[in-house]
Amino acid sequence: MVDLPKNKKIILFDGVCNFCNDVINKIIAKDTKNVFVFASLQSEIGQKILKHIGLSNDLDTIVLYEPGIAYYVKSDAAIEIAKQIGGIYSLLRIGNLLPRRLRNLTYDYIARNRYKWYGKKDACMIPTPEMKAKFL
Repeated sequence: MVDLPKNKKIILFDGVCNFCNDVINKIIAKDTKNVFVFASLQSEIGQKILKHIGLSNDLDTIVLYEPGIAYYVKSDAAIEIAKQIGGIYSLLRIGNLLPRRLRNLTYDYIARNRYKWYGKKDACMIPTPEMKAKFL
């Protein structure tokens, strides 16, 4: 496995999905404690991380990976990210009151339709110079 940043939580996301990119931009704006770094699922590092933690190259999920600690997918990842961001987003914690299966059915429905609803880029986004340090 490649060297990963220490004390950082890694978010893997679909780099060609407009909705996913918008969410990542919001997370970056709210990440005032500089907790997260990002990589697209399509990137070489994203694929290496997926392989390392034993996940297929499923592009219909978001992955939150805390190296050496744990990883989360789908609704669990969204809830963990929201907890870290805090503020109004921490209200997503109430999602934990619902069974994971129900949460993930909703997540999967959105994931299946995200390109139809929000569109898709031809290639992964290129971070601005200011954002470049946040990407692996």
